[in-house]
Amino acid sequence: MLQESPAPLLLVISAPSGAGKTTVCERLLAATPNLTRAITCTTRPPRDGEKEGVDYHFLDPETFLKRVQAGHFVEHATVYGQSYGTLKSELLDKLRMGKDVLLTVDVQGAASIRARAQIDAALQRSLATAFLTTPSIQILEERLKKRGKDSPAVIQRRLAVARQEIAQWRHFDYLVISTTIEEDLRRMRVVYEAEKMRQARTPPPLCD
Repeated sequence: MLQESPAPLLLVISAPSGAGKTTVCERLLAATPNLTRAITCTTRPPRDGEKEGVDYHFLDPETFLKRVQAGHFVEHATVYGQSYGTLKSELLDKLRMGKDVLLTVDVQGAASIRARAQIDAALQRSLATAFLTTPSIQILEERLKKRGKDSPAVIQRRLAVARQEIAQWRHFDYLVISTTIEEDLRRMRVVYEAEKMRQARTPPPLCD
């Protein structure tokens, strides 16, 4: 008797700016062979070195709007005049291939995906969500200042947004409090492994 393959996982991670999401996700992908990144769509032009289908799917605004109207996106948003979104086909195609999928979105995007999963059995079976944040808004402010990318005014705007995002942590399956890069990675790997051991994602043992 052949054992069934474990069901794949869609792991959605959100975090306020400065919490370390990008670094942790890059390391989680590097440390997890069967985990692949979901490629999102954007209307902004490619930056130097970016490749179509590797970094983003680059769409013109008209095509993006048509796909929104057709209901192709599980989540989408406009940020600083450019649109971003995740195609349902991007997620389901990889899940059907047996790949675990990592998707990083803001809290609004995560809420949209949770709502979509309520009416889509394939997404519901696969979905798990995690929220990464610092222990306090003061520590987040220190990190934003330390990285030296933003002006004081921009940092304050980011912190205002962060306060609203952090207030949504209860809607996620897991809360990961950021300390060090190594510890954040360890905890995210624990989340991943715990989800892979759920009954719905693990074939039962053979008793015959």
